[in-house]
Amino acid sequence: MKEVTGRVIAGVIFSFIVTAVQAQEWPFELWHEGKIVLVSGDTLKGLVKYDLEQDLVQFNDQKESIAAYTSRKVLFFEIFDNTQSRYRNFFALPYAANNTNYLTPVFFELLADGKMALLAREALEYRTFSCPYYYGSYTRLVLVYKFLLMDEKGNINQFTGKTGELLGMMGRQANDVDQYMRKNRLKIEDPTDFTRTVAYYNSLF
Repeated sequence: MKEVTGRVIAGVIFSFIVTAVQAQEWPFELWHEGKIVLVSGDTLKGLVKYDLEQDLVQFNDQKESIAAYTSRKVLFFEIFDNTQSRYRNFFALPYAANNTNYLTPVFFELLADGKMALLAREALEYRTFSCPYYYGSYTRLVLVYKFLLMDEKGNINQFTGKTGELLGMMGRQANDVDQYMRKNRLKIEDPTDFTRTVAYYNSLF
C-alpha cells in the first residue's frame, strides 16, 4: 500500500514538473523595455523583442505597427530582462558563421568587455534529467549559452574548452586569475561565473 501511494505521489510531482516546464516562457519570446541603435544613427526606444536564431530584432513603440530589423541594420540593442532582473546588451559584430570565411553581422550578447571580450549566444537544447521522485528520467528544453571570446583585433572564436585552456590564453595574469577563481569557487560553465572571471582578468590591465 505504501509503495502504491509512493508511486502515485511521485507521478503527481512528475506531472507538476512537466507542466511547469511546458508553461515556461523564454526571454526571446517576451517584449522587453529597451532601445535599438540603427546603423543609420537613429535610436528607437520602446519595447524590444529579439531572435538570435534569425538574427532579428523587433521594435514596438506601442503607437504604430511593429518594425523588424536584421543584424545588418543594427549597431546594438539594449534591453532590461525581467526574467533575469538585469540589463543586457547585444551588438551586431562581423562573424564567419558555418565554418566559412565570409563575414556577416551576427548578434552577440556582450557579457564582459576589455582586453578579452566575452560574448554569448543563447539557444534551446533538449537535456535529460533524472527525477528524484520518480524512478527514471525525463527530457526537457533548457536555455543554454554558447560562449565566444573576442580579442583586441576583433577576432571572434567560439570557446568550448575548460578552465586550463582559458588560463592558458591569459599569459602572465593566469596565476592571479586562477587564484581568484579558486577563492570565489567560480566555474566557467556558469555564465555569471565566466563573466566574473573575464572581468577580473580585464581589470588587471
